Amino acid sequence: MKNHHKNTLKLNIQGMSCVSCASGIEKALSSVEGVKEARVNFANSTASVVLDEEVETARILEAVSRAGYQASLSGEGHHHHFSEPKAAFKRFVLSALFSFPLFLQMFMFHLPGWIQCLLATIVQFGLGSRFYRSSYYSLKVGSANMDVLIALGTTAAYSFSLVVLLTGADQHLYFESSAMIITLVLMGQWLEAVSKGRASEAIEKLLDLQPKTARVKRDGEWIEISVKEIVPEDIFQVRPGENVPVDGEVIEGSSSVNESMLTGESMPVEKKEHDLVYAATQNGNGTLKVCATKVGSETVLAGIVQLVEHAQNSRAPIQRLADQVSEVFVPAVLAISLATFAGWMFWSGAIHEAVIHAVAVLVIACPCALGLATPTVIMVASGEGAKKGILFRDAEALEVAQKMKRIAFDKTGTLTKGQPRVIDVISEDPKRLLEIANALEEASEHPLGEAVRAFAKEEGVKKCEVKRFEAIPGKGLQGEIEGVKYTLGSLSFAADSGVEVKCESNGNTIAVVWRGKQALGCLAFQDVLREHAAEAIEKISALGVAPVMITGDHQKTAEAIAKEAGIWEFYGDILPDQKALKINELKKQGHIVGMVGDGINDAPALAAADVGIAMGTGSDIAIEAAGVSLMREDLRLVPEMIHLSKETFKKIKQNLFFAFFYNCIGIPLAAMGLLNPMVAALAMSLSSLSVVSNALLLKKNL
Repeated sequence: MKNHHKNTLKLNIQGMSCVSCASGIEKALSSVEGVKEARVNFANSTASVVLDEEVETARILEAVSRAGYQASLSGEGHHHHFSEPKAAFKRFVLSALFSFPLFLQMFMFHLPGWIQCLLATIVQFGLGSRFYRSSYYSLKVGSANMDVLIALGTTAAYSFSLVVLLTGADQHLYFESSAMIITLVLMGQWLEAVSKGRASEAIEKLLDLQPKTARVKRDGEWIEISVKEIVPEDIFQVRPGENVPVDGEVIEGSSSVNESMLTGESMPVEKKEHDLVYAATQNGNGTLKVCATKVGSETVLAGIVQLVEHAQNSRAPIQRLADQVSEVFVPAVLAISLATFAGWMFWSGAIHEAVIHAVAVLVIACPCALGLATPTVIMVASGEGAKKGILFRDAEALEVAQKMKRIAFDKTGTLTKGQPRVIDVISEDPKRLLEIANALEEASEHPLGEAVRAFAKEEGVKKCEVKRFEAIPGKGLQGEIEGVKYTLGSLSFAADSGVEVKCESNGNTIAVVWRGKQALGCLAFQDVLREHAAEAIEKISALGVAPVMITGDHQKTAEAIAKEAGIWEFYGDILPDQKALKINELKKQGHIVGMVGDGINDAPALAAADVGIAMGTGSDIAIEAAGVSLMREDLRLVPEMIHLSKETFKKIKQNLFFAFFYNCIGIPLAAMGLLNPMVAALAMSLSSLSVVSNALLLKKNL
């Protein structure tokens, strides 16, 4: 099996116990010839490998296997998060059954030493064998993970107890410590697996919305087939209440379709012939016959999932410190444990005290909390953002967004609908002026032409025939109506033509109609501000981000729209190719600058900004220039995105503080003999769980 089509391979990884495991797998993958980059995400148990096309997939899977872990292609099933908690729970319960008698005998009754040894041996080398296996492979690739600490700590307690038992020495047996440490660690891994599954459930739920089968017309008959078998141009049927299987174009029928799972918009969208429908969206009461256009990994649903997974697997800049600490964490803990053993031997001379306190140091140290602090929050934030219609390209965009101090908006099509309307006709004979303008604009595709035709239709003016029509690019239109030559154009064109115009723009766009050198009147146009624009701008300002408007319109027009939207800093007469220069000017003032645009015309400005935000991308979600894509044309998503980013990094900072604080306090306490190994094991297990649980609390803050 060769990977001829894609140079990025996505894998599910099983068997990791901490961030050091992820580092070991990255080393193993990077050692394969042809691999350009390997990233392993401990938080969601996945790997992303960038490789040359000729590299065999089997070699990649083999490299993971040699490192001591199991890997499968992510396309072979997305429910691995659901199987992991079950397996972890089974291991924990079995370990608890054998460890519980050892724990009880400390308080209620005394078990003979050989029975304690038997129970502890089953736990140590049976249920705890995974720690030895993981340690072996970890050390083999030149890394040291958390399992090395657990294996060393429990082996030390078990071996000490075994020597005491065999020699008949008058010392306490610590079989219960080794067994309970393993049990508590397994309990922590089970709870962690459950929590990690919940952190990634947004993607799982999204994927589950796509039906497994569809009714497709083949050879004139309707048959039910697997969604995977649908090919472009297949005709399929969507009955009332069913979910759409793949992207397609409606060829028959009409219905309302709920697209909230893709766009976050709760109101159903009416669909009729020639409209597009998307995989996983839910059909309403009508029956639709649809021609498939995009299937498999080409659907909008697949694109959203890929974008969210890419964001979840990427590393935020704030994570670098934790990664650097994690690399030296285990060797440092081993050194501290040896120093603890030596120190207690020197001060007390009691070997059992030295062993137990050294074991406590090994057990309480937790690189997991450091490794999970950032990625679990990124996972939750990316998933919750997708639910709302906010897609982050990577974790860096998510981090930079919360640092923004200024955010620039394009006017036309972003702050406004890009659909100007006629608000006034200024003339001695307004009806006649509108007749002339309507006739000249009849064939125009310009937005102003559409506005004139729509207004003329509302007013019920008669249609006039135009002869010798001519469009003058960038200036206006002219033609003969009833034998008289008329011209319609901008104020500047009228002035250049020697026509004296008395119309005031008052911030509106003005079109002048004239005959010869005589102005007959003017039409005033105004672009309509988007619904909720002023509300969104107010919320953005309240979040401490200053809004800025950039437009190619004249300064007075820009001022009118900016004032209506509640924006006090605006720049008019900025040509499309100058918008990126204006963004760079703002950045030079020392600000982190965001830019909101349509993702196509504003691509250079979006790329120039620290955070490019493409609004209303809809089905075209992979806007290269944008760090953030908003799935619908709703400006309220912009403050939601900023709020999400700020809350995300509050949680990340809380997690990193806790992870560093826990280890900085816990390790010295264990070294000083203030924590026994079982308490240390419980604290270690709960530390990882606390970090993941805190990440999940992000959902409540959004």
